[in-house]
Amino acid sequence: MDYKKAGVDIEAGYKSVELMKKHVKETLRPEVMGGLGGFSGAFSMASFKGMENPVLLSGTDGVGTKIKLAFLMDKHDTVGIDCVAMCVNDVACAGGEPLFFLDYIACGKNYPEKIAEIVKGVAEGCKQAGCALIGGETAEHPGLMPEDEYDLAGFTVGVADAKDIIDGSKIKAGDALVGIASSGVHSNGFSLVRKVFEMTKESLDTYYDELGKTLGEALIVPTRIYVKALKSVKDAGVVIKGCSHITGGGFYENIPRMLPDGIRAEVKKDSYEVPAIFKLLQKTGDIAEEMMYNTYNMGLGMVLAVDAADADKTIAALKAAGEEAYLVGTCVAGEKGVTIC
Repeated sequence: MDYKKAGVDIEAGYKSVELMKKHVKETLRPEVMGGLGGFSGAFSMASFKGMENPVLLSGTDGVGTKIKLAFLMDKHDTVGIDCVAMCVNDVACAGGEPLFFLDYIACGKNYPEKIAEIVKGVAEGCKQAGCALIGGETAEHPGLMPEDEYDLAGFTVGVADAKDIIDGSKIKAGDALVGIASSGVHSNGFSLVRKVFEMTKESLDTYYDELGKTLGEALIVPTRIYVKALKSVKDAGVVIKGCSHITGGGFYENIPRMLPDGIRAEVKKDSYEVPAIFKLLQKTGDIAEEMMYNTYNMGLGMVLAVDAADADKTIAALKAAGEEAYLVGTCVAGEKGVTIC
């Protein structure tokens, strides 16, 4: 008896690392010290020594049950982007610059080519966010997970000068709410998606005119990464007073997280066009509108609070950065929370 016969293939692990190295190298920043394969990842603090009061920010998350789509579609090069996005967007929400990322892949059986595809997506997400992939772990779990399945999670560490941290404390009545378009369902609410739509290859390969693509293609679109977009707003001279990443819990849970006591957000439903995938999901599943806004991003991946006088400048900066953005509402005096009207 040996380890391989017990279900763990060490040689496959070595091959996975070799296949992923080229993707990891594409993410490296000057601050990265050492190479892939060490016991830890090293990152120099030189780049932020000039800050008055540097503060480290961190975020961790996974892909959730969206990963089931990757299994069914045999498409593994986008869920890595989702994993990075869920972490770096949270750090960016606080005004931070993501510096580096580490991933964790647990699999029933290590298929090196599949693992390399996953890491390729992780690396692409890191490139979009401007952070370095400095390490990770691939764990083979025979007998615990099915051989053809895996789970994916990760975390990021970022930095911000204390004076630049976005905490929502300065939001006041009259401030504008600017929404940044999402790329689709992102990586939340898929347990409900999988109840509404039959999760079979035939169902996912079904073409819908209103989507302009198959259901699977619409659902697996990776989460949009907003790190560079938020930087473009800051570079335009706009002070972002509050920032909400619209993830699980939708509008009702996430928008209030950026608000101070005594301030209520009013979001206008007709201020932008809700993407077709959400309309199809609501109609097919007979889901109440309130539940949709309490579960999904409904086409807005982030909502920013800015001074009303800066709303146009904010939207212009976002559009120049390649984002679709809309004036979606305002802040008013009242009980902390959100009104969708």
